[in-house]
Amino acid sequence: MIVPVILCGGSGTRLWPLSRKAYPKQLLSLSGGYSMLQDTILRLSAINNLLPPIVICNEAHRFIVAEQLLEIGIANAKIILEPNAKNTAPAAAIAALESDKKSLLLVLPADHQIKEIERFCEAVVAATQVAHEDYLVTFGIQPTQPETGYGYIKRAQPLASSIGYQAAEFIEKPDLNKAIQYIASAEYYWNSGMFMFRAASYLSELEQFSPKMVSVCQQALLHATKDLDFIRLDAGIFNACENNSIDYAVMEKSKKVAVIPLHESGWSDLGSWNSVFDAKNKDANNNVIYGDVHIENVANSYLHAEDRLLTVVGVSDHIVIETADAVLVAHKDAAQDVKKMVNSLSIKKRSEIEHHRRVHRPWGYYEVLDNTTQFRVKRICVKPGASLSLQMHHFRSEHWVVINGIAEVTCGEKCFTLIENQSTYIPAKEKHRLKNTGTDSLILIEVQTGSYLGEDDIVRFEDHYGREIAG
Repeated sequence: MIVPVILCGGSGTRLWPLSRKAYPKQLLSLSGGYSMLQDTILRLSAINNLLPPIVICNEAHRFIVAEQLLEIGIANAKIILEPNAKNTAPAAAIAALESDKKSLLLVLPADHQIKEIERFCEAVVAATQVAHEDYLVTFGIQPTQPETGYGYIKRAQPLASSIGYQAAEFIEKPDLNKAIQYIASAEYYWNSGMFMFRAASYLSELEQFSPKMVSVCQQALLHATKDLDFIRLDAGIFNACENNSIDYAVMEKSKKVAVIPLHESGWSDLGSWNSVFDAKNKDANNNVIYGDVHIENVANSYLHAEDRLLTVVGVSDHIVIETADAVLVAHKDAAQDVKKMVNSLSIKKRSEIEHHRRVHRPWGYYEVLDNTTQFRVKRICVKPGASLSLQMHHFRSEHWVVINGIAEVTCGEKCFTLIENQSTYIPAKEKHRLKNTGTDSLILIEVQTGSYLGEDDIVRFEDHYGREIAG
């Protein structure tokens, strides 16, 4: 039996401003359809003998992940929450410890694109046979160009089964001359970061090379708690775990590594705006255009508009990404430097690094429409049947105006209903709750006033979603 292990903890900073800490690239739809997480799971549908998936994600993304799984009919996944991201080796160890030791784990990042799904499924079937022979299998992508943004795997002699090769060497991102040599030799593959191995085989090798990691993961899982539909690892224990990748921790050291080639699959890790550009269909001038975009004399560029009309004149080889609260303009040669820019903005504590203007919550979302030091205006959308926590604010008052739907409002000792065009006032320090009792989305406008309008001015007394409540 095969257990899909979906690694959903990345931050995707190179795809800012679409990808942000609170809503990273694996949760986005970069093609207008399903999210990358959903695509990763859906492409497994043609593979036999699959057990329910294990999804390992950041605690902050748990409700979005759960909702996206339900949207594609996955109601039986194990969602394991990492208190802090510790890279792929501990995540795979947690999945192996949680699984039957005889099971095969198919470890997949949640943020890759594979266009030719049949080729991918064929490679998985081949990897299944090799993994049963106690190899740790990595999938090598047949290179199409001398790419310097990927790691490489050098193959050794063919396996006895003639399916794949033993792995001879793992190479970090090379310079251009080395990459050209690798392509010419035909002995190298791009390192995809996808793996298959028996749970017991991976744990045995990891125990040999990083015994402390195995011990920490065992204890973090042993002391894990069930939180609604989530498995929450013990934070105090797991935070002491070494931060390391599967490649560094095991694959580069083990003598039991095999590489299965993945040919002509249309694979991309979509790790930068250039790779997104390369993966998209182009117009006659080699442009990729998404959204409300008008251009004049533009070539070889990626132009993406989310919220407004985007007009671009007289440029080539550029990336322009427009969102409601941030715009990125970069030359394609500098696409890898977006991460540096994000780090710089993070040091300045810019909120645009963390959140989009629309912020998702387990009950729905809110969107900041206007924001000053004196007031803040939000559009709030509450899903049918959902409710916010029973809460209180020390410093701010709130005015609510219902635009659509039916609201059940708790304010102090009072509980009453509001419908479209009706409003109410929530004073500071008053316990209150908002609930959607209708069958349509509840939409209201909230105007906040007060001496402090930060999102951390929330004291919860009751909550349906397992978030922290006042002691």
